[in-house]
Amino acid sequence: MLKLRLSMGGTKKRPVYKIVVADSRFSRDGRFIEKLGFFNPLMPKDKKERVGLVEERIKYWLGQGAQPTTRVARILGENQIMPMPKKGNNPQKAIPKKDRKKEEKSEEAPKEEKKAEAPKEEKKAEAPKEEKK
Repeated sequence: MLKLRLSMGGTKKRPVYKIVVADSRFSRDGRFIEKLGFFNPLMPKDKKERVGLVEERIKYWLGQGAQPTTRVARILGENQIMPMPKKGNNPQKAIPKKDRKKEEKSEEAPKEEKKAEAPKEEKKAEAPKEEKK
């Protein structure tokens, strides 16, 4: 299966990616069919030098059935080459655990109020159990 994906280059702590068409069985930085552009994540989002794309070839490979990875699909969506993909499940792992708990409690508070409005059932008194000797 053909994939449009990122191939990593650059130096330590300074990544630069090539957008390439490659067979999905090849390694990330291994053999590829054609280079279609580049992506520099360290540049500010508003600069044109952050992403460079060859639109004609990208459209050609998409027409041939190549599937973009999620990151490449977002890059292509931001540049109006294809529709923007749906947002995926983003668990709040970047938020410290204690702050996540605070948010969960604030979301649960309205639920507890709804429970308080519901009619309460009386608890039946249980008979004490006899001890066996």
